[in-house]
Amino acid sequence: MLYPDFFDNIEPIKLQDPLADILGVCEHGEYNISYMEVVKGAGHSCPTVAGAYLMTQAALQALYPDERAVRGNIDVSFAESLEEGVAGVIANVVTYITGATDKSGFKGLGGKFARHSLMYFHADIQSSARFTRKDTGKTVDVTYNPSSIPADPQMMQMMQSNVKKFGQMWQDRVKRIFENAQDVIVVTEP
Repeated sequence: MLYPDFFDNIEPIKLQDPLADILGVCEHGEYNISYMEVVKGAGHSCPTVAGAYLMTQAALQALYPDERAVRGNIDVSFAESLEEGVAGVIANVVTYITGATDKSGFKGLGGKFARHSLMYFHADIQSSARFTRKDTGKTVDVTYNPSSIPADPQMMQMMQSNVKKFGQMWQDRVKRIFENAQDVIVVTEP
């Protein structure tokens, strides 16, 4: 399978999933999620998918600075409604990584491991998303703003005349977003 080389240079997100451990999926429930896996789940790579990945990665590093983030132990809130703008796309990526869902998610096993009702919309926040550890209550707000990484001005013209070149230009912007993550992601404590 051919895909942009830079995907392999993106740091994977390290998780520990108690449900995966209990169900014998992987030793200690420890695994990594790569950007390529998120791309496969989303069906594409774009600034929104990249931003959702980077927001989640930054939030989990802030919430779990010295350990793997615990999947299923994180509440996530968005200011927008699920249907507004790209909130649904971002929420799907965040769900894939954290396990958090609104009412549609896993209901649990033996009274544990529930993933539903961990994601909220229309929250009173001023950031792109708020991530909260359920066990400690520690909270971080994450803001994503890729406007400092503009698209190539010829990109849209290429969509009509050279689809391959358009795709290369599209992924070049995604690559630059990852290369400049410190400029597009801000993590704060509310």
